[in-house]
Amino acid sequence: MTITDVAERIGVTPKTIIRWEKSGKISHSKRDWRGWRIFDKNDLKKLRDYKETIIYVEEDGDGNEI
Repeated sequence: MTITDVAERIGVTPKTIIRWEKSGKISHSKRDWRGWRIFDKNDLKKLRDYKETIIYVEEDGDGNEI
């Protein structure tokens, strides 16, 4: 699966997955011969599990937590 496929399945953007990877929150993905990130079912499960551990804080228009 491509990063776009995985992102759609777990409900985030591809940039979010890249940001998690760069910050070390998830391990680096495998790459194909073109250098594109590729994911298998195990990777999808790990990403989904990681996303479920995140607590999102909602903010109002002024940047204050609600």
